[in-house]
Amino acid sequence: METSHHPYDSYLHMLEPALTSKAEEFAVLGYGKVKTEDLWSFLTKKKWKKHKEGIRIYELVSDILSMKVGEFMNFATVEAFKSPDWFSDIESDELQELLQVK
Repeated sequence: METSHHPYDSYLHMLEPALTSKAEEFAVLGYGKVKTEDLWSFLTKKKWKKHKEGIRIYELVSDILSMKVGEFMNFATVEAFKSPDWFSDIESDELQELLQVK
């Protein structure tokens, strides 16, 4: 994950419960395990691209809880295509096994 600084990063620890709740909601809807870090990335790179001075916590919580699964999945798909190596998390032995024709 990139380490760029976003003005709302200082609120992350206060917003963790809302992020966790949204990740659990996506899991209940059948979208698998979504990491809170991925939700935060979506919010800071897409939804909160233009930050607002003097924003209140309740506004950030509202943005998190009103997030649509389609918005997030579109963002995650685009980010996955931007990734330089789709198989970076897979060990080379596992990759070879997956690529074998049976």
